Amino acid sequence: MRVQNLKEEIARRFGTPAVVVDLDVVERNIARVQALCDAVGVANRPHVKTHKSPLIAAMQRDAGARGITCQKLGEAEVMAAAGLDDILISYNILGEHKLGRLGRLLSRTKVTVAADNPTVVAGLPQAAAIAGRNLDVVVECDTGRKRAGVETVAEAVALARDIASRPGLSFAGFMLYPPESAISETQAFLDAATAGVREFGLEPRIVSSGGTPNLVDLGKIKGVTEHRAGTYVFNDRMMLAAGMARLEDCALTVYATVVSRAGPERGILDSGSKTLTSDTGGLEGHGLILEHPEAQIARFAEEHGFLDLSRCNDRPKVGDIIRVVPNHVCVVVNMVDRLVAVRGGEIVGEIPVEARGQLT
Repeated sequence: MRVQNLKEEIARRFGTPAVVVDLDVVERNIARVQALCDAVGVANRPHVKTHKSPLIAAMQRDAGARGITCQKLGEAEVMAAAGLDDILISYNILGEHKLGRLGRLLSRTKVTVAADNPTVVAGLPQAAAIAGRNLDVVVECDTGRKRAGVETVAEAVALARDIASRPGLSFAGFMLYPPESAISETQAFLDAATAGVREFGLEPRIVSSGGTPNLVDLGKIKGVTEHRAGTYVFNDRMMLAAGMARLEDCALTVYATVVSRAGPERGILDSGSKTLTSDTGGLEGHGLILEHPEAQIARFAEEHGFLDLSRCNDRPKVGDIIRVVPNHVCVVVNMVDRLVAVRGGEIVGEIPVEARGQLT
């Protein structure tokens, strides 16, 4: 009855679709990952791209996190304005406009940036000059994920030397995002890169690894000093599929209403691609409906979620409010201005998504 009452109250006060966060679950998730990091002596530097909220970032900091990670400069500016400090921007920064912003940010807070090529490194002294202080730079390394990052040890060492040679820059270390299946390969790369920079009198003070799925391997890569994970704070269907979360660890759900049942085996939700997004995360369907797990959100229009109810014995009715665990929680959060916060089955307020839409 409490769940049904909460659904009705959320629909009455906020309407649907509504993105709802259970703060009790959030706090448990934060405490669990902080304890994992503490147990292996690795600093926790959570990635705020999942929640995009200074309030939740402060909860992570107060639980023991040492700094935060931002993907874009705009996210870092929002977090710094809210009093968050020690920010790693894990993304190449290019262009005079962004370098000016970086310099102004560096002048008032501790910032570290990542780089994986000489063009990026060549621009960064401009930011240091504006700030009037040194800028720490980590070399991003690709050990098999095939995203950003240098692919060879020789490139990593050369870029570290390039950073150290530039006025206003300090080589700070390495940033990794290893595939979960490439721990030994990542260790070999890191060992060789560390030995390589030491030959030139450089020392990696920071070795930053990342990813919620990689929490299972926390402490297995020797030399890592910190871990960047984001999704764990809310969790999602991808984390369920990866075995990194249980259903009770999923703190965020989308409350949606069934608005049409035009056929016996189909229906329409009021939550389409503008809410749950088109990012499937490699999974079938577009979310897990808690009340009807056999149902599938098969496809989208902007405002329509097309339900396939062919496998359901218990089928929803028009007007029913259901809860959806999204496939990929980070992109869902970026679609809304606020999160509805609940605790103990009661609405306790709203959390502004202050860093949403920070494309630059």
